[in-house]
Amino acid sequence: MGLMDGKVVLVTGAARGVGRAVALEMARAGARVVVNDLGVSLKGDDHSDTQPAEEVVREIKAMGGDAIANFGSVASWDDAQEMVALAMDTFGRIDGVINNAGNLRDVLFHKMTEDDFDAVIGVHLKGSFNVSRATAPHFKTQASGTYVHMASTSGLIGNLGQVNYGAAKLGIVAMSKLIAIDMERFGVRSNAVAPFAWTRMVSSIPADTPEQQKRVEGLKKLIPEKVAALCVALSSDAAQGVSGQVFGSRNNEIYLFSQPRPIRTAHTAEGWTPEAIVERVFPQFENDFYPLHKSGDVFTWDPV
Repeated sequence: MGLMDGKVVLVTGAARGVGRAVALEMARAGARVVVNDLGVSLKGDDHSDTQPAEEVVREIKAMGGDAIANFGSVASWDDAQEMVALAMDTFGRIDGVINNAGNLRDVLFHKMTEDDFDAVIGVHLKGSFNVSRATAPHFKTQASGTYVHMASTSGLIGNLGQVNYGAAKLGIVAMSKLIAIDMERFGVRSNAVAPFAWTRMVSSIPADTPEQQKRVEGLKKLIPEKVAALCVALSSDAAQGVSGQVFGSRNNEIYLFSQPRPIRTAHTAEGWTPEAIVERVFPQFENDFYPLHKSGDVFTWDPV
């Protein structure tokens, strides 16, 4: 008996990297899997290649599982509806979604184009909304269902040259929490996971300086398969009390991230003027200001 026996899960971006690892682990846990992947380049700007998704389906069937491939774009409302309909038509139900599909258009903010921004927001943030929204009526009717949305420390902490990606990923964190709130009454859960893994997405990180090279060598130690176990656990009935949370998975380490809450307050009975804020509030808060850390400044130790 597996944790996902009898369940049907849709995994987007499931042909490579973390998505592939999650799809295979879901199948090992007993789930039937819709393997979605558009089959495009890292930037999402070339023709589709159906082979990678079909290969994952073959792997699942070879291990005795059941799966079907889908090649729709999460950025399309209609495609998202069709991939959920495929799950219903093929397997008769849908129980979980792993919103993993993604792309990258890394560039410094002052050089970022509108297309660079829209392309990343469209796949990560709108794509996660499209797929989640397509499953919501089914989850509501059956009074159960789970969402796992892929976040990133680029949004939670920060990284260079990723204004578009970080904005999308932090938006996904907020969306996950609000889905958890809206769908709680129907027995539906939603969580976010920031995965640490060496994948095609991460391999585009520059390695031009010794510092960058050191970071890349550390990232190469991060195994996508390590993320999959957490996604399966969150999608299982055994995690009934877990919703609205933000996790991280870094090889053998699992993190629970904090969520924004007030840490300092300043009050005056007279009301604040701009001058008084500058003179009193900023100096009072200064010791608690967050530095401009990037993800690598926070996660400084080698993965275990």
